[in-house]
Amino acid sequence: MFDNKSILITGGTGSFGKKYVKTLLDRYQPNRLIIYSRDELKQYEMQQEFDAPCMRYFIGDVRDKDRLTQAMRDVDYVIHAAALKQVPAAEYNPMECIKTNIHGAENVISAAIANDVKKVIALSTDKAAAPINLYGATKLASDKLFVAANNTVGKGPTRFSVVRYGNVVGSRGSVVPLFQKKAAEGAKTIPITHPDMTRFWITLQMGVDFVLKNFERMHGGEIFVPKIPSVCITDLAEAYAPGIPTEDIGIRPGEKLHEVMCPADDSYHTFEYHDHFVIAPSIKFFGRELHFDKNCLGETATLVAPGFEYQSGSNPDFLTVEQILEFERG
Repeated sequence: MFDNKSILITGGTGSFGKKYVKTLLDRYQPNRLIIYSRDELKQYEMQQEFDAPCMRYFIGDVRDKDRLTQAMRDVDYVIHAAALKQVPAAEYNPMECIKTNIHGAENVISAAIANDVKKVIALSTDKAAAPINLYGATKLASDKLFVAANNTVGKGPTRFSVVRYGNVVGSRGSVVPLFQKKAAEGAKTIPITHPDMTRFWITLQMGVDFVLKNFERMHGGEIFVPKIPSVCITDLAEAYAPGIPTEDIGIRPGEKLHEVMCPADDSYHTFEYHDHFVIAPSIKFFGRELHFDKNCLGETATLVAPGFEYQSGSNPDFLTVEQILEFERG
């Protein structure tokens, strides 16, 4: 569905954006593939790797609605990946996080509607489900904005959905590079925040493939959640820094012991598909009657049991130390 189409990725110089661009260029023949981000150095470095004739690089910030509107001219699909994501940084710089993650989301929505973009998928995080930190709270607000945008658009053609998933293996800010660095430096201990901590675990390629598929599945208004494994922080440390004792340094500001992707309070409108969940909107869309137990590919789902919660600590699928290393290699 991406052949001869124009696609824009906000925050496109990040780990996800690079993998998404590589996958699109390998599998499709897009007309234009636009990277929209604010860091000129990262764009320059990315241009050395991705210089296909369809590539376009736009300097701009999601806080700038006029620039976004200009960049989305004649665009068919948008992936909104730009965000301030570091939990401690958000706690200490709350207004900056709000400006990018909430006001930026509002600007993406306005620009997409103004340009009659066909479909928009916003990337979210497990931290947006029952959030306890500012980053998660801003992403929850962003999710709500993208869901409600399906009403804001009125009779326009644009549809908005959200993809929510967990920690990405090896992404910037991940603990994996830290553990590897400590091991390479000959550290006597590996710092962990809490020995019982768990996280959902996904590879970049899995995340990209999930987003690509959901452009085909989406009605507009859903939050897509993949079924992915969990990991224990102690197993991660053993996998990437084998044989080195761990040192408990305490949970960081705004950090959870376990993450949630489908909260129990949303169970009455959460549907289970064979490889993912869909959290249907809690609001009604005027002029559209949608049934989220069947998607646009004809796949069908069942409503989860009342009180169902998809949580990293109670997830039935956990990776062992050996499986963690195999999982990264794909």
